[in-house]
Amino acid sequence: MKKVLIVTYYWPPAGGPGVQRWLKFVKYLPEFGVRPVLYIPENPHYPIQDHSLTGEIPSGITIYKRRIWEPYNWAGWLSKKRTQKISSGIVPRENPSALDKILLWIRGNLFVPDARKFWVKPSVNFLREILEKEDINTVITTGPPHSLHLIGLGLKESEDIRWIADFRDPWTTIGYHKSLRLSRASADKHNALEKKVLTSADEILVTSRTTAEEFRNITDRPVTVITNGYDTPPDIQVEPDIYFSISHIGSLLSERNPRVLWKVLSDLCKEDPEFHKTLRIRLTGVVSDEIVQEIHNFGLKEVLEVNTYLPHEEALKAQRRSGVLLLVEINSADTRGIIPGKLFEYMAAGRPVLAIGPEDWEAGTLVKETGSGKVFTYSMENELRQTIQEWFRDYKKGALGYVSPGIEQYSRKALTKKLSERILWE
Repeated sequence: MKKVLIVTYYWPPAGGPGVQRWLKFVKYLPEFGVRPVLYIPENPHYPIQDHSLTGEIPSGITIYKRRIWEPYNWAGWLSKKRTQKISSGIVPRENPSALDKILLWIRGNLFVPDARKFWVKPSVNFLREILEKEDINTVITTGPPHSLHLIGLGLKESEDIRWIADFRDPWTTIGYHKSLRLSRASADKHNALEKKVLTSADEILVTSRTTAEEFRNITDRPVTVITNGYDTPPDIQVEPDIYFSISHIGSLLSERNPRVLWKVLSDLCKEDPEFHKTLRIRLTGVVSDEIVQEIHNFGLKEVLEVNTYLPHEEALKAQRRSGVLLLVEINSADTRGIIPGKLFEYMAAGRPVLAIGPEDWEAGTLVKETGSGKVFTYSMENELRQTIQEWFRDYKKGALGYVSPGIEQYSRKALTKKLSERILWE
């Protein structure tokens, strides 16, 4: 069985979709002739934790750890709440405070490519010995944080290895990158590091076709799309929500704010007392204060419920319990290639997906291709209103639900098979 070293920052008890991608790959790789060996930080700073995921770590797996210096721990002395939100990707967009500006400038200019850069050099030195000890010649790095790709770069420059760089999100075109208050020198350094990684790795993995096209304009290395996916859970029995609930499960960033939806819901509440009485907006996870305030401004405070992060199995139950599942992306050409990991679990939940995002959004294309919901841009107010009214009528009949045919290709096991073919390819 071929061994492969996987370098990842996020690992249980970390929560969120980033950890699940490689947790599931590690779970299924041995079925396809690949034995994973993990390298993770010993003392990481995880803004979201989900201890239930530790139960999914395969028994007997080899895991190496090394301490990491986390500047977020130091920054937390200034403002723990602000630091945690920035480390989670919640970047203040409107009227940032002086402290917000300072923290963003520090994050963007002193920590290039990111705040985990100090783990790179000691990890390269440590892993040289591990590669020899374990007789491993294939290394996979996964980011963000993209500093982990610099570990792969360092090993590639000094060792005879095959290096695969997995990008769960883009690097310089990720949604919050332009908000980091970068100097010209820092922006140039990001671009140079990104290009060096893309042209030095033996193969690039990405989660969307849009990112693949972007990277193919930078490198001639092979770029393979392996999306995120869903894992077939044990039979989850839930009672459907008694309300007409519209639920978003996961982080909701400041610019990921569908004002058009809040307006439509506000108008319908004013026009239809039954709709107002029945509607619930449920936001679960790290939610921007700006979005909560926006919903309040539209007069929807009494139908809004904001909940903390749920363990993964509870999140799956919440998806199946909901009336409608909300998927939102920043309204920017730069985010066209973002496919939130939750989308695949949404499709497997059998609830209609309400997707709001930019023109030519790749996640929206998947929703259309699988017939799992409806897709809107931020300007499609009338169409959005008509769909919500239609779904509300279905809800009152007890007929609100979707079946997404052909989603088996997005199961974690099917995606792991595709990954194993790239690992075993020589």
